[in-house]
Amino acid sequence: MSMFKDIPVEVGVIFEGERIRRNDMQVELGGPTVNKKFEIAYVKQMDQIEDGKVIVVGPDLKNLEEGKAYPLGILVEAAGAQLDSGLEGVIERRLHGYLNYLEGFMHLNQRYDIWMRLGKKSFQKGLNSFEIMGKVLFRLFKNELPIIEKLQITFITDSVKIDELYPNALAAYEARDAKARGLKDSEVDTFYGCALCQSFAPSHVCVITPQRYSNCGAISWFDGKASASIDPKGPIFGIPRGDIINEEKGEFSGVNEAAKKRSMGEVTKVWLYTAFDHPHTSCGCFEAVTFYIPEVDGFGVVQRNFKGAAVNGLPFSTLADSTAGGRQIDGFHGMSLEYMRSSKFFAADGGWNRIVWVPKEVKEKVKDFIPKDVIDKIATEEDVKSVDELKAFLKDKSHPIVAKWVAEETSVAATENEDVPVMTASTLPISAGGFRIILTDAKIYASKVVIKKDEKTEKR
Repeated sequence: MSMFKDIPVEVGVIFEGERIRRNDMQVELGGPTVNKKFEIAYVKQMDQIEDGKVIVVGPDLKNLEEGKAYPLGILVEAAGAQLDSGLEGVIERRLHGYLNYLEGFMHLNQRYDIWMRLGKKSFQKGLNSFEIMGKVLFRLFKNELPIIEKLQITFITDSVKIDELYPNALAAYEARDAKARGLKDSEVDTFYGCALCQSFAPSHVCVITPQRYSNCGAISWFDGKASASIDPKGPIFGIPRGDIINEEKGEFSGVNEAAKKRSMGEVTKVWLYTAFDHPHTSCGCFEAVTFYIPEVDGFGVVQRNFKGAAVNGLPFSTLADSTAGGRQIDGFHGMSLEYMRSSKFFAADGGWNRIVWVPKEVKEKVKDFIPKDVIDKIATEEDVKSVDELKAFLKDKSHPIVAKWVAEETSVAATENEDVPVMTASTLPISAGGFRIILTDAKIYASKVVIKKDEKTEKR
């Protein structure tokens, strides 16, 4: 772009989706090894900020040790006659796209989960100061969102200052989220779609409704409405809700049409309230992953910053790889934590009565939205360490899923002289011999099922 002739690296949409591997990085900002990091936008009065000013609090990029990870806070303050606080989330989320325009710079996630890497080559070319990054952001914001009349950007690497501002950022996120609660999908005729992450997941379209936040947890229905109105040609767009095809599962004709169009026909159906058959696609910036645990016929949830393995023995990274990239995988679902506060949270699958394992941190965050009769029956990492322990825990606590086990066992006993299916699925992917086989409307019969750990896979 001609407006970036004085910037030492190239700037453009061509660099979106670029990944910086650990061996190629100069420095990491935020990420899984850093506890406190954030990016936040505030709308200010015109006389409260200085247009074009870039402030660096703490060591600059050139002063950070190569190969290490550092805390980072990004504060964007904007002013304009047409701006109000309802646009703060819109401005904030643009950081993801704009920072990814920088050659050799990777930005992932959002809010308190940001993860960035600067490549060695770009650092050596001269991208060695936050002031340069601030100039790029300033020009992109002013060019693409002209309602911003003044813009000031602050980069913070000083851990003491980050500790000071972090609680304020969390409070601001919560206030935005709370505003969006209460409105129902049935009360609006327009949903919103977000294609910000298509550079990482080409077939993914995030569908944002009043009762279903964006997967990243950063865009509510109100944010989507505001963004589409101020930037009609931007990455967030309106989706006419259309006809209700299946109210229980959350299938709408307008959503199907938008998904088909935006994914180039890769995705033709999206069911918003279930993790099976045609689940919502996942990008790579989701806050958490819901995963099916077949041994107990329930779901577990694990968030991005969870350390160690989930109850099924897999870490977040492995579970995330199972659903990312815009795919629809039965039983795996990338989502926001805010979706767990919605009455439509996997409503077609049983909602909270189907959730069996959640990390303690997540459980604490959403405890006010978990039904009181089930909250103590959902295990955490402090209660169980394996699926066997989980099954015993659920029985001991009389979790609602146990009643389903009893009903199924009774059904099997009533037909003991007949072959009965031990697994059914509308689509069942199987990998074998280097091929991927998908069984449609599958019913698998067996006289005995034995589940063993794959020692070879573990060693690999």
